[in-house]
Amino acid sequence: MQLNGPLTDLQLSKLQQAITDLSPTQLSWVSGYLAAVSQVGVGTDAAAPATSQASGESARLTILFGSQTGNAEGIAKLLKEKADAAGVPADVFSMGDYKANKLKNEKLLAIVASTHGEGEPPDDAEELHGFLVGKKAPKLAGAQYSICSLGDSSYEFFCQTGKDFDERLNKLGAEAFVARADCDVDYDDQAAAWADEVVAKAKALTAASAAPVIAQSAGQSHAASQYNKKNPFTASLLTNQKITGRDSIKDIRHFEIDLEDSGMTYQPGDALGVWFENDTDLVDELLELLKLDGATQIEGKTLRETLIHDYELTLSYPGFIKAFAEATADVGLKAIADDATKLRDYLADRQIIDIIRDYPLQISAEQLVGSLRKMAPRLYSIASSQAEVDEEVHLTVGVVRYDAHGKEHMGGATGFLAERLEEGGEVKVFIEHNNNFRLPANPETPIIMVGPGTGVAPFRAFMQQRDADGIEGNSWMFFGNPHFTQDFLYQVEWQGYLKSGLLERMDVAWSRDQEEKVYVQHRLLEQGKEVYAWLEKGAHFYVCGDANQMAKDVHEALLSIVQEHGGKSEEEAQQLLTELRKAKRYQRDVY
Repeated sequence: MQLNGPLTDLQLSKLQQAITDLSPTQLSWVSGYLAAVSQVGVGTDAAAPATSQASGESARLTILFGSQTGNAEGIAKLLKEKADAAGVPADVFSMGDYKANKLKNEKLLAIVASTHGEGEPPDDAEELHGFLVGKKAPKLAGAQYSICSLGDSSYEFFCQTGKDFDERLNKLGAEAFVARADCDVDYDDQAAAWADEVVAKAKALTAASAAPVIAQSAGQSHAASQYNKKNPFTASLLTNQKITGRDSIKDIRHFEIDLEDSGMTYQPGDALGVWFENDTDLVDELLELLKLDGATQIEGKTLRETLIHDYELTLSYPGFIKAFAEATADVGLKAIADDATKLRDYLADRQIIDIIRDYPLQISAEQLVGSLRKMAPRLYSIASSQAEVDEEVHLTVGVVRYDAHGKEHMGGATGFLAERLEEGGEVKVFIEHNNNFRLPANPETPIIMVGPGTGVAPFRAFMQQRDADGIEGNSWMFFGNPHFTQDFLYQVEWQGYLKSGLLERMDVAWSRDQEEKVYVQHRLLEQGKEVYAWLEKGAHFYVCGDANQMAKDVHEALLSIVQEHGGKSEEEAQQLLTELRKAKRYQRDVY
């Protein structure tokens, strides 16, 4: 739908994004609220978040979240709910929507931030993160803060973004009123405990009334669903299809999952959370090596059932080595645990079972479970639009499979989906909404999509949605993989989109079909003049795939394109990309 009126394209885009998922009741409330604001005047306090204490009003708790997949946003909203219930006045904002220069006015601040890549902040936190380490960062004497940092201890830079915020706020003169919580992938209990402590301390620090407070939230709403991470829907697997060739070096699968009768809805850009079961053969080997009885009762189940359903056995992480070494008092393990370099090297290609194979030591069932990390669901970018597939959800998943230490290894979730779950079998799933990766509010807006390998998944969903919306052209896809004959994922579909005119352009990079390796960033540079022209006419730029190398290389290519074809300095190019991010025109779904 094309709308004409007094709003600029950017204002209209922001408005449409904000109301996309509101229910009719919520839309009615918003319309009344905006009508009231228009009568009072936009420049008045009626429309402004109450963050300043200049007039002597009670301090408010400002909650900021930096979230790549939605986990940090969920914790921030949980904190807001707890604050409301306790009568603590609080506002919640995405860091991407928060003006950094307001920081100097804050007296009570709670930050929830995830870490991805090599200790990097999520996209919506980059500007605030950069502001705090820059020369313009204000002195914050008198301000108090607390931080909940999300990360994965199997990675070297665990919770680095939260640690960075903590260090900078402290150096700028602010004081922590609740100690930083560094949460691993099994974060629910620790994050909830942090939120409770923050609310309790904030209540004592504010002169809050118990009257209800209207939320000033920058995040989008989603219709409530009875199914979520803690209460997943038991779906059935309809299709498990390998979509790479027989001689491919990759095993990539197309999965179709039935959501019938769940009432679950999703948008292109969202992810599917998948709970899985560990391989029973792997569990039995572990029990045999440790000489433990699988029938032992623990946590209301047998030890064997607990290991199959509740604990990580494929991902390895430093915490296990340290806990296992302490429980067994083994000198060799302790030497590894105490040397950070040795520890990282040892864990590089080992799963939990490999550690047990190396050290089949005496340990009790309780000590074993106490050493392990709770199982966490895996998130996969959704490769379908409900406008086309209705009560199904499709995934594009690379199966983790490798040989190490004389044994074949498989990923926990990908092995479950690809090898152990029969078609028609049950799998527990939930939708993880991702408001940081969305099609433009105006469906006619041009889009450039960069998705090598399984990064193609959300762009298949984008094209299905655009097909349903009747949009022709204005879509450009960059795809890459090792070989044209073996690895052209969804080749027939892409060719069909090109033939129909739905997809205007497609550039492909086959890295191993010639002597010199060619990747998507090289194709971007080759088409730099036209890429910049698309950006000039308002195109949104999307990247999905590997965060460690591909996303960085694509970012550098985009910087080069802006400098060369836009006639800008490096600093000006960086600023332009920052502005594109703020305007939701440069979005990344990287992992």
